[in-house]
Amino acid sequence: MTAHVVAEPERRGRTRLPSGRHLGWSEWGPADGRPVLFCPGAGASSRLGFGADVLERLGARLIGLDRPGLGHSDPSPGRELIDWAADAVALQRARALSSPVIVGFSQGAPFALACAARGDVSAAAIVSGGDEIAAPAHASALPDELRALVEQAASDPDGAEAMFRQLNAAQLHAMVRSMTGDADRPVYSEPDFDAALRRAMEEGFAQGADGYARDTLLAMRRWSFDPAEITVPVHLWYGELDTSPVHSPDLGLSLAARIPGARRTVVLGAGGAILWTEAERILTDLLAHR
Repeated sequence: MTAHVVAEPERRGRTRLPSGRHLGWSEWGPADGRPVLFCPGAGASSRLGFGADVLERLGARLIGLDRPGLGHSDPSPGRELIDWAADAVALQRARALSSPVIVGFSQGAPFALACAARGDVSAAAIVSGGDEIAAPAHASALPDELRALVEQAASDPDGAEAMFRQLNAAQLHAMVRSMTGDADRPVYSEPDFDAALRRAMEEGFAQGADGYARDTLLAMRRWSFDPAEITVPVHLWYGELDTSPVHSPDLGLSLAARIPGARRTVVLGAGGAILWTEAERILTDLLAHR
């Protein structure tokens, strides 16, 4: 298996939370392995994993999570980032997941960092992560169209969320492909990978666009937690040639400075698809934390 071919989930299910809602998940790797929680990118369900060919060797159990309203997770209208962290903790307790670590990819980054801020994971890896683009430090670096969306998310959140709700899975898939730079084309153009990405987005939008719209609103406005309060180890990973405007304008430089003790690695010659091309390296580093 090449580094960028993704595997079908080995186990799938839904867990009832204390609120009565259900949270959907997908798993790869040994059932008794170290839990690695995974927050996928924009609009994708938990079925799009990574590193399936190295999990057994690393003793890791990758658990992809469906955020509310996406995939097989029930909706949670009006939710905030900190509510997601509470859901993740409830899942850990319900499934007796001991000493988990967490990975956040692209738009999944603030959701993983919210869990890190709560302190219920041992460490976090943020890969090609969406930054807090509403932070004043990024204002001048954003493309005009993206800056306008950030401003609307702040001034008219209901209107912004309604606008995001107009997108469907096919349109989001096309958008992601259009933002793919030369360094990432060998990954995103691989037929099996593209098919897996498309299926994950179709499943992510199976209940409609509400889940994606809420996620995008939360990602585009000021976060409901302070990265400076994170006390667990965080490692930010970016590709030098990442061209996505919704990841990080400075490849995580200012975000790393806001998180106490955070490390930052920029992979030379790589783009935003390092979650798949550098999976073993990322997981090995993350699993070293206990």
